[in-house]
Amino acid sequence: MQRPPPEDFLLKETKPHLGGGKVSGDKLTSTYDLVEQMQYLYVRVVKAKELPSKDVTGSCDPYVEVKLGNYKGTTRHFEKKTNPEWSQVFAFSKDRIQASVLEVTVKDKDVVKDDFIGRVWFDLNEVPKRVPPDSPLAPQWYRLEDRKGDKAKGELMLAVWMGTQADEAFPEAWHSDAATVSGTDALANIRSKVYLSPKLWYLRVNVIEAQDLQPSDKGRFPEVYVKAILGNQTLRTRISQSRSINPMWNEDLMFVAAEPFEEPLILSVEDRVAPNKEELLGKCAIPLHMMDRRLDHKPVNTRWFNIEKHVVIMEGDKKKEIKFSSRIHMRVCLEGGYHVLDESTHYSSDLRPTAKQLWKSNIGVLEVGILNASGLMPMKTSNGRGTTDAYCVAKYGQKWVRTRTIIDSFAPRWNEQYTWEVFDPCTVITIGVFDNCHLHGGGDKPGGQRDSKIGKVRIRLSTLETDRVYTHSYPLLVLHPTGVKKMGEIQLAVRFTCSSLLNMMHMYSNPLLPKMHYIHPLTVSQLDSLRHQATQIVSMRLSRAEPPLRKEVVEYMLDVGSHMWSMRRSKANFFRIMGVLSGLIAVGKWFDQICNWKNPITTVLIHILFIILVMYPELILPTIFLYLFLIGVWYYRWRPRHPPHMDTRLSHADSAHPDELDEEFDTFPTTRPSDIVRMRYDRLRSIAGRIQTVVGDLATQGERLQSLLSWRDPRATTLFVLFCLITAIVLYVTPFQVVALLSGIYLLRHPRFRHKLPSVPLNFFRRLPARTDCML
Repeated sequence: MQRPPPEDFLLKETKPHLGGGKVSGDKLTSTYDLVEQMQYLYVRVVKAKELPSKDVTGSCDPYVEVKLGNYKGTTRHFEKKTNPEWSQVFAFSKDRIQASVLEVTVKDKDVVKDDFIGRVWFDLNEVPKRVPPDSPLAPQWYRLEDRKGDKAKGELMLAVWMGTQADEAFPEAWHSDAATVSGTDALANIRSKVYLSPKLWYLRVNVIEAQDLQPSDKGRFPEVYVKAILGNQTLRTRISQSRSINPMWNEDLMFVAAEPFEEPLILSVEDRVAPNKEELLGKCAIPLHMMDRRLDHKPVNTRWFNIEKHVVIMEGDKKKEIKFSSRIHMRVCLEGGYHVLDESTHYSSDLRPTAKQLWKSNIGVLEVGILNASGLMPMKTSNGRGTTDAYCVAKYGQKWVRTRTIIDSFAPRWNEQYTWEVFDPCTVITIGVFDNCHLHGGGDKPGGQRDSKIGKVRIRLSTLETDRVYTHSYPLLVLHPTGVKKMGEIQLAVRFTCSSLLNMMHMYSNPLLPKMHYIHPLTVSQLDSLRHQATQIVSMRLSRAEPPLRKEVVEYMLDVGSHMWSMRRSKANFFRIMGVLSGLIAVGKWFDQICNWKNPITTVLIHILFIILVMYPELILPTIFLYLFLIGVWYYRWRPRHPPHMDTRLSHADSAHPDELDEEFDTFPTTRPSDIVRMRYDRLRSIAGRIQTVVGDLATQGERLQSLLSWRDPRATTLFVLFCLITAIVLYVTPFQVVALLSGIYLLRHPRFRHKLPSVPLNFFRRLPARTDCML
């Protein structure tokens, strides 16, 4: 596959015509919005009255057809109704208008051919213009005309006006872009929508003990554990160490629950009577709305719950049901002080706790104008040619937005603007572009219809200057098994407005997560498991919305699967670490050049600075901080002027080996042949072996430090102890400035006084014993 040049993957600054004005520096000359104005002809069909009967039965099944040039939209039809009410809006893009007359026709639905009832004509030159936020245009009654232009029976209530996408009728309108789409469900699936994530809670179940259990075998010690089920989440405690009918656990189980609480918590106490056989000792269901809600670290009160066991006994020909009731002691609560992580911690858009009482006031507003896309790739085949029906999804906090779908366009224009409240600047907004595969029969995708991902953009708010309008074209990059591929570009306008600079600056001193994450922290494995459950709940709830925000879209936006092993990502992280350490390495090389007198003038200046700092040690810290201040001021000239974007070189996406990409896209568990799995396993063992060696070397150095005083090597410890005694006496009688001066001058000595062999302290350290001798 031919890779585009690196410049094609870069961010490009644009100068769109925003809000009817233009960008002048960092300010907008029009204060209206962050999108380009798009002109639309709106037709609101309200209702009709006194329509004539057309069928043989004397009834009328009316509907309205709105026609403008080659574009035609129709309302739903009513059966046997002469005074129908539609209240539907049609929007025709001015850019695509190729006619001078608007025709609104009322027809009667029939089996063979629909009957003509009457129509109304409008000259587009006489249509009034309405600019939001003007008052809505009032509809009027219009007398219907027949085909000859004479008055016909019946009247139609309409409103016709020219407006923009800022009109309140825009979101629910039928658009001429969707002229090829039919069906109520399909039309609903292409409109813009706003979704809210369900409110998520952590549910803590602290299982303490149980009493009066009734195992069937009284002669053995029961192996009892508790199994808890919430929806599709199942957890169990360990087997109680007290093998009796009154077992104890004192163990926490954590779940994710979403409002409204539809499913109860089901608890069952079970006895493991054999390796693969359990006996149910009791069961109970607890509704979540009955549970306590905890906002801080104070423990809630414990409660006893009845667990019941039903046993059926045959007495002759009759069945007799006996109910045993035991008790279980628990502390159950909904945790409102945690933030339920459903996103990757690196790309979180919300860090607030669950309980609204703990929220602080917002610090600003984020506005995003989704303008257009260009150069999109064909994502499916329809009627023998490639096509794309693109829409955008943006996620920040609990609010998800979805633009309308632009049908069959590789350069769609959305020009939709959305707003979010900001509570923390160190958060990320994610914007994804997708292909709608649920129109025209779903394209040619086998195995079900899934909306294809075209690419996504992440913008960290803390990297944006406040009150500045950022207008950039972002490349849409997707990693395929064949390598990284540019799927097109999306143009955005972004503005972060701060309501209080003082409050925002204060946020930098606060913990990133709510207090409960630090007072009662959750383990890494718990967080991974809970995040998986949270993403599943969010994707399930949003897929049940109307129209649905589908599971594959939600999972792509939430980075589900980002924790899976990837050779490419591991390499990228290794080189990121090397990049962080490169500054220290550069300082070490520079200091080595100073010590070896590569540049005598610089070395002499360092000697002078060193002597001054030794003689006046109170200047050391002020000098360091002044130096850092000057470096920061110096770098201000080269501060980034663009938001950061996905870097293919940093991600090693442009140089990844095909087999490494194939491994990254493999399913879990693997579906590859055994010979490929064996090769990858051997490669992983080789890499892990090198990592193991490095970790072992680090452990060896630490153990050598410990052995200085451990008497593991009695001669080495004797030498070190004597050295410490002599050094203590010398430092006691010698001024500190003299010691520091002599040490520094010795360290900076001329190469003529240096030896090629390692120094005595280094030789001594390398001879110290480590615990490698004890390793098998």
